[in-house]
Amino acid sequence: MDLIQRPRRLRGSENLRKMVRETRIDKSSLIYPLFVKEGTGIEEEIPSMEGQFRYSVDRLPFELERLQNAGVNSIMLFGIPDHKDEVGSGAYDPNGIVQKALREAKKQFPDMYYITDVCMCEYTSHGHCGVLCGHDVNNDATLELLAKTAVSHVEAGADMVAPSDMMDGRVRAIREALDANGHYGAPIMSYAVKYASAFYGPFRDAAGSAPSFGDRKSYQMDFHNRREGMKEALTDVEEGADIIMVKPAMSYLDMVSEVSKAVNVPVAAYSVSGEYAMVKAAAKMGWIDEERIMCEMAVSAYRAGAQIYLTYYAKELAKCMDEGRIG
Repeated sequence: MDLIQRPRRLRGSENLRKMVRETRIDKSSLIYPLFVKEGTGIEEEIPSMEGQFRYSVDRLPFELERLQNAGVNSIMLFGIPDHKDEVGSGAYDPNGIVQKALREAKKQFPDMYYITDVCMCEYTSHGHCGVLCGHDVNNDATLELLAKTAVSHVEAGADMVAPSDMMDGRVRAIREALDANGHYGAPIMSYAVKYASAFYGPFRDAAGSAPSFGDRKSYQMDFHNRREGMKEALTDVEEGADIIMVKPAMSYLDMVSEVSKAVNVPVAAYSVSGEYAMVKAAAKMGWIDEERIMCEMAVSAYRAGAQIYLTYYAKELAKCMDEGRIG
């Protein structure tokens, strides 16, 4: 048989396969989500997220050291306060849990890169992502509090802020507040394309952020919608977002691909708690190869167009890169 096109020629050896690889990733693009809570001596495993922990500020440096040793130098901080109220005042308290964690982390590991989640849900008594007017979230009243939170994070040492609330106009409000306080160089990673997803279940257990009534479908996006996601991404870029995030990752790679082609800023994909928990559960039953699935999921996000990957598997992926099993 006289075949001219033989794609298998470039699959003949491991060295050749790596040479012609179309998607390449490295550890510098990984961000590890990390939960900090009030108290001392706390390093408690999250039941629905095997291998993930909540840390008190005094225990946080031990995990930062493990991350640094693995070559993962960027983290996303989520705070779990002791006190919650109607307006989520712990989010923008200068002595709030994230602010205290930032100061301690910056002191001990100044070369790591600290990103903070900016939202109200962990701090409000009702668990919604903003100020309530009756049973509705008041979009515009929430903007001021989000801006105050972002400024307080940067002043405590955050290198980047990441609003996840999905209020209209939040990126502009945060950008204006940061600039007004002299923080012109602080970037914003916007959770721009954030769907109202069942994949967030374990995170809400980890952060204690489930709403006490109703749901978040009036501000997070309907997962049926593609054009709406593009509108959100483009609007946030216009308002000053420096990085656009798509969340979740695995079931939304079409959006990662489309957004990456449409915007002129880097795109991040967040492989969320439900994705992690499903892989862990299936691996525990012996049904899948956890490492291979983890690597495939990561590569799929980069192949779709993401330049940044937020994942609870960051340390394990870094090890696989070191050992040449992914990269």
